[in-house]
Amino acid sequence: MAVVRTAYSSFFFLLLLLSFEIISASFCAHPGYDSGECSVRNDVTELDKADPSGRRIIDITHAYREDMPSWDSSEGLGRYVWLAKSMKNGSLANNSEFKMPTHSGTHVDAPGHVYDEYFEAGFDVDTLDLAVLNGYTLLVDVPRDTNITGMFYFSRPLFIFQFILCLCVSSCFHAQSEAMKSLNIPKGVRRVLFRTLNTDRKLMWKKEFDTSYVGFTEDGAQWLVDNTDIKLIGTDYLSVAAYENDLIPAHLVLLKSKEIILVEGLMLDEVEPGIYSLHCLPLRLVGSEGSPIRCILIR
Repeated sequence: MAVVRTAYSSFFFLLLLLSFEIISASFCAHPGYDSGECSVRNDVTELDKADPSGRRIIDITHAYREDMPSWDSSEGLGRYVWLAKSMKNGSLANNSEFKMPTHSGTHVDAPGHVYDEYFEAGFDVDTLDLAVLNGYTLLVDVPRDTNITGMFYFSRPLFIFQFILCLCVSSCFHAQSEAMKSLNIPKGVRRVLFRTLNTDRKLMWKKEFDTSYVGFTEDGAQWLVDNTDIKLIGTDYLSVAAYENDLIPAHLVLLKSKEIILVEGLMLDEVEPGIYSLHCLPLRLVGSEGSPIRCILIR
């Protein structure tokens, strides 16, 4: 009996070890910064071959660097990390420190960003709903000649994604001469990532902050709040709102309910429009109205 029990335990251990190796092989530790895809391109190809669904992990988070744009600055982010303790100088281990604005690079806004009463009440990044930050999302291209106002509609038929409660749209936005009232986003879409002219112009790759970036106007933001079920908005520059007259008003509209989460500065350069599984995790910075965030798409 003891021999049988020992053999069973050994078999179970080997099975568990094999399962761990398979799971570990399915996820990579180092994203490919050039392509935005996780791991080396060959590894992605092998993963695609091994998985009948063709699943891929696509990193849509910008790597932090000294020459990335910083809000209202022509000098870029600058030095944000340094080696405070060095083994070369006699320390037992290398230990770095970093300091930068919480709204740098790919980041998330909490309601307290533009509402002081929310900030005082503790609505910080640690209170953001992870269920909203993770789930099926629609990535769309918007017209390249305007801000995200009341000027778009879906031109192709709607279709139901073959999972529970995942209703999405197959097309990109197309420009119209009308206001955003005619934007035909169906009920049920909860997360939308907007790829705009910002990506084409590679604004997140330029050192100097550019005030001409594309963002939501106040009326566009209000239309979204009044007519859709969207709870997560993702954009491809440092702010979801247009710079000129709409910067604060659009933020106020979107964050008023404390239900909509804004993810800004996404890296959407090599990503095709369509439906993905989105996974975003901010740092648990208690008391902060913003945080760097790591976002990936799985398709």
